[in-house]
Amino acid sequence: MKFLCVECDQQMTFARRELPGDGTLAATFKCPKCGRVVAMLTNPMETQLVSSLGVEIGGRTVPAEPFEMVRANVVTGGPAWSGDAQERLARVPSFVRGMVKKIYADYAREHGITEITPAIMDNARTELGLEGM
Repeated sequence: MKFLCVECDQQMTFARRELPGDGTLAATFKCPKCGRVVAMLTNPMETQLVSSLGVEIGGRTVPAEPFEMVRANVVTGGPAWSGDAQERLARVPSFVRGMVKKIYADYAREHGITEITPAIMDNARTELGLEGM
C-alpha cells in the first residue's frame, strides 16, 4: 500500500507513528514535493491485525531478505510421518486435523522422536490424557 499526493502525484513518505495507548495506531505521511500531510488511524482490531501479520508501519529497520515471508511461514525440521500414521491422521475431521497434527509433532519434538508412527500416536494420547477424545 502506498499513499500518493493527489496534487503532485508523488509517493508520500512516512513521517511519524504514534501508539496512543488505547489500542489504536496513528501514522502520518508527508508529500516530499509540496509538504501536504495525511494521517491514517486504525481501530484496536485493525491495529492487532496489522501487528499479528508482522507489518511494521513506517518501514523496516533491517533490509528485506529473499523469500522472507515464505520462510517465516514454513515449518521446518519437524518429525517425519509413517504411511500408517498419515492414514490415521487423514481420518481425523478436517476442521481439527491441523491442531491434532501439531499436538503429535510437538510431542515428538519434545521426546526426540524423528518419525511419528501409530504407536507414537497411542503413547502421546495416553501421556497427554487424550484417550477420550
